[in-house]
Amino acid sequence: MRRLFRNIGTLAGIVPAGFLRKEGAAMDEVGTIADAWLLVDEGLIAAFGKAEEPLPERVDEVIDCEGGLLMPAFCDSHTHIVYAGCRDGEFLDKINGLSYEEIAARGGGILNSADLLHRTSEDELFRQSMERVNEMIAQGTGAIEIKSGYGLNPVDELKMLRVIDRIKAASPALIRTTFLGAHAVGRGYTHEDYVAAVCRMMPDAARYADFVDIFCEEGFFTVEDATRVLEAGLRAGLRPKIHANQLAVSGGVQVGIKFGALSVDHLEKSGGAEIEALHGSETMPTFLPGSSFFLRIPDGPAKDYVAAGLGVALASDYNPGSSPSGDMRFIWALGCIRMRLTPNQAFNAVTLNSAYAMGASDVVGSITVGKRANLILTKPGWNLTKIPYLHHTPYIRQVYLQGRPV
Repeated sequence: MRRLFRNIGTLAGIVPAGFLRKEGAAMDEVGTIADAWLLVDEGLIAAFGKAEEPLPERVDEVIDCEGGLLMPAFCDSHTHIVYAGCRDGEFLDKINGLSYEEIAARGGGILNSADLLHRTSEDELFRQSMERVNEMIAQGTGAIEIKSGYGLNPVDELKMLRVIDRIKAASPALIRTTFLGAHAVGRGYTHEDYVAAVCRMMPDAARYADFVDIFCEEGFFTVEDATRVLEAGLRAGLRPKIHANQLAVSGGVQVGIKFGALSVDHLEKSGGAEIEALHGSETMPTFLPGSSFFLRIPDGPAKDYVAAGLGVALASDYNPGSSPSGDMRFIWALGCIRMRLTPNQAFNAVTLNSAYAMGASDVVGSITVGKRANLILTKPGWNLTKIPYLHHTPYIRQVYLQGRPV
């Protein structure tokens, strides 16, 4: 099927082939063509150009964009959307003044989700999770990284990974899988025994997962724990990612870089030492402003990272306890409103750079010939500043994944 998009008001997010991430001053650059066309062939971007250039002759369908903006679909490189039930009771606890750490210490938080997941069948867990995936797609997301981490024992972690594998087969979105067995210490384990158990899970997890992750945070897992888990993951063929520096300066950024982590995520408590460590690395610093917003904690200093010449990604952290939303348009807006990134910088952070942070920027995240035609077509009159500015005004006319309307 060859689809021709014509009468595009602005084609945005154009990136040359082989360009996998943006850093420093390039974060503020967005390739655009005004009054454009784009051709999709068998789900991939085949060609694009200006309206005055000759249009492709053989097409099966012509889509009149009516002057709307056409841009790459969002990429969300950090989610926890395979979970059971709801934690709205903890929402009331937060309103009443309990901190994230206090809720966890009372047996809530991650352990609460693990208990709910244990009692939920695999089929029901798949059904609930697919609802969230479809919600995210409707909001314009075309690539999603999904973590385990609410199982916290070998049986339930593998149940989660099988559900993610089913999502990968069922959804038109691109899905990447991360094994996060070390999200919290599972019930019935000592700390030491659980770290050892996670390392033993690694070969089985590697049958499904692309990456290994650990919550290297105060009160959860140490740098020493992270070293053991990431080394075990590498032996099983899993590239590291890491939760780091959300609650305190944990050393997680540095240990992630040491083991070649694709991304280091959260970074609310970070600064010059972390920026210096990231220079020259292949690791993408990834900020999760939805979590900061929901928990009412300071945002990470993303603007300082860009000013220092680094790239940044933004992701939703969609999870039931600290960021119960996968709306990447809102994450884009938070990047601008709270983190003071420009609309262009935040746009690159929720498209190409977030694709890089999930190992997929060679496939999605930009308007590039040969990449998947994962696209958002807006109603007429929208631009890359207006979308995050009017952050909840409906703007999407149609989402396309692999060139097909969804």
